[in-house]
Amino acid sequence: MDAIEALLTRRTVPPALLGEPAPDEAALKTMFAAAAAAPDHGRLRPWRFLIVRAEARQRLGELFACALAAEQPDLPLSEREKLRSAPLRAPLVLVAVARIDPAHPKIPEVEQLAAAAAAVQNLLLAAHALGFAAKWTTGKPAYSPAVRHGLGLAETERILGFIYLGTPLGTPQTIDRSVPADRVSVWTGSAP
Repeated sequence: MDAIEALLTRRTVPPALLGEPAPDEAALKTMFAAAAAAPDHGRLRPWRFLIVRAEARQRLGELFACALAAEQPDLPLSEREKLRSAPLRAPLVLVAVARIDPAHPKIPEVEQLAAAAAAVQNLLLAAHALGFAAKWTTGKPAYSPAVRHGLGLAETERILGFIYLGTPLGTPQTIDRSVPADRVSVWTGSAP
């Protein structure tokens, strides 16, 4: 698959439509190399990924449920169960983490965050090119201090999202990729 085809055919696939096999070590190595090729001012590589597979997915779900229940005591039991089972919906989960250096003398935080997000996008494109499918999601666990703590993240690290990965079950839905007219314009040197 060439680069343009990968860009234009990549789709977000719901975890319910992700099956085995998950990316193996060779595929993950390629995906992480693609992430490392993302634009990155200062070559900081302000990102990292945690690989969650097998039984660790159950522990991640338990962390989600317990952390959110502690932070929101009125969280309905149905929501806790949904959080608990979320990581089990795909054979492999990656936790995408932005490693921000707020005191960097040259690279602002927004550029570090942009580089980390670009790394995730490159990883998603590589997964697609290798025949896998994914969903990048956030939700309440991504913003939970208790989840960050439970994952062992530093105070300056932020969860960019959870990447659910597997082999697509069926053909992903076709999406209109046309660009709305109001998304691209020519600037002529003065405000409209």
